[in-house]
Amino acid sequence: MWNYINAFKDAILGTLNWTWNSIIFEVPWHTNYFWGLIVISLLVWGLEILFPWRKNQDIFRKDFWLDAFYMFFNFFIFAIIISGVYRFLEVAFADLGISMTSLALIDISIWPMWAQLLVFFIVLDFVQWFTHVLLHRFEVLWRFHQVHHSVKEMGFAAHLRYHWMENILYKPLKVFGVMILGGFEPEQAYIVHFIAISIGHFNHSNIKITYGPLKYILNNPVMHLYHHAYNLPEGKQFGMNYGISLSVWDYMFKTNYIPEDSGNVELGYEGDDTMPNTFIGQMKYGFSKKEKQV
Repeated sequence: MWNYINAFKDAILGTLNWTWNSIIFEVPWHTNYFWGLIVISLLVWGLEILFPWRKNQDIFRKDFWLDAFYMFFNFFIFAIIISGVYRFLEVAFADLGISMTSLALIDISIWPMWAQLLVFFIVLDFVQWFTHVLLHRFEVLWRFHQVHHSVKEMGFAAHLRYHWMENILYKPLKVFGVMILGGFEPEQAYIVHFIAISIGHFNHSNIKITYGPLKYILNNPVMHLYHHAYNLPEGKQFGMNYGISLSVWDYMFKTNYIPEDSGNVELGYEGDDTMPNTFIGQMKYGFSKKEKQV
């Protein structure tokens, strides 16, 4: 039992120490996700201010500071808390003879680094796309995902506004993807993670970008805005445009929908007036139906 307790404790302390070292610049710049997130956020926000798509939207849009807090909570605070649980499970699975390489279908370690990163990026993005579809298809999961869809004005920080239960679902499935790819992340996986953060920020930003012909490969703000549309078209009652970084999955599986690109789209979902306005209220939301809280 003590090995489980120690694993739980060491993981939390290790993640906490890594986060603190990131803050005080004692982590190499290319793997410093704390300051990397801040730099990316400031750059995208600056572009929102200089080139706003919806020009009547305030610089400090509705729920700007709430979403900013979500960014750091989901990316760092919750990561510290949950790291112990994941380490506990890792030890438990190891005791059962299940390791990260148990399900390996591909050993990408012998490939060139660029190929490792490309396949890693594609596989993880598909896993996240599939998970995103599940969040919309099943009512029990949709209740938690409603926190993300309660955004009424889009901006970069809305990217990481989501219920903590989504981490519980996304993380194991992403680990499953890693297990298929030989059980490890490529040495330079930080490149993929920073690219994903940047694309996600842009997708939720108040900037009109379509990437031209690349729109059939890369997700973009115009496409993702309709994912957050209040009014859903006929035949798409579960939503559309589920892409995370890549749009190709939506075009492949016929879940794409972009009727126009004015940016004047009402956001939210039917019944979003019951969503609490506070962070604590939203974190409790999904476990039971409650009236709107101030």
